[in-house]
Amino acid sequence: MIAAGALSIGHGRTLVGQAISLEVEAGEIVCLLGPNGCGKTTLFRTLLGLIPPLAGRVLLDGRDLTTLGRSAIARRMAYVPQGHVPPFPYEVEEVVLMGRSARIGLLSAPSVLDHEVARTALARLGIGDLAGADYSRLSGGQRQLVMIARALAQEASILVMDEPTASLDFGNQARVLSRIAELAHAGGHAVLLSTHDPDQAFALEARVVLMHDGGLLADGPAGDVLTPDRLSEVYGVPVRVERTASGRHVCAPALTKAHSLGLLK
Repeated sequence: MIAAGALSIGHGRTLVGQAISLEVEAGEIVCLLGPNGCGKTTLFRTLLGLIPPLAGRVLLDGRDLTTLGRSAIARRMAYVPQGHVPPFPYEVEEVVLMGRSARIGLLSAPSVLDHEVARTALARLGIGDLAGADYSRLSGGQRQLVMIARALAQEASILVMDEPTASLDFGNQARVLSRIAELAHAGGHAVLLSTHDPDQAFALEARVVLMHDGGLLADGPAGDVLTPDRLSEVYGVPVRVERTASGRHVCAPALTKAHSLGLLK
């Protein structure tokens, strides 16, 4: 479990957000939503221990994050960035093996067990056949699954994902979201992810944390948090939330014809 209490976040003396409290537990998916500039990335960096909190504290499995070293944090919590392209043409298995660095040491060579863990992570995500492929030549969806496999190879129980479906086409978005749901519900991982698409929170049946102006505006089930009034307030445009005949929620901007033609701001 990761928990933040009365957290103030920022850079140096610049306050970005405050009074932030949240918990993510095993088997749970928490979607962090909010407009650009609201503090999502700064919150992630603070939860990952990359920058210190300005006030409050972060607990990782009950221990204060500031008392843990980088390798200890990496063994408990893995980070999946958005849109990763390596500077060199690594093979997929080599990329996944990078996730083992927290467990084998910086100067140690991967063992037979480490290679087995990497291949198992790839197989778990349905991409075992890509182990010898050139990572830089994969599609965006395949690369994102490899990044998730790298996080799994860390054998961390908490996964922090920064817009894991950004820039992916519709099919690849669905594939990545399906794997995320499996990791939480079948694998028991605690998953904290950010997204700009409220529909994804509904699809994942996730708990939603809605950020606005550096604070948490709401925290709860997607159906309770993602209301037209809240979404309209946060994003500054009128929003509709509809339920389809199959029971699926769909969010859409309620734009007039003049808005859609770009005549109104």
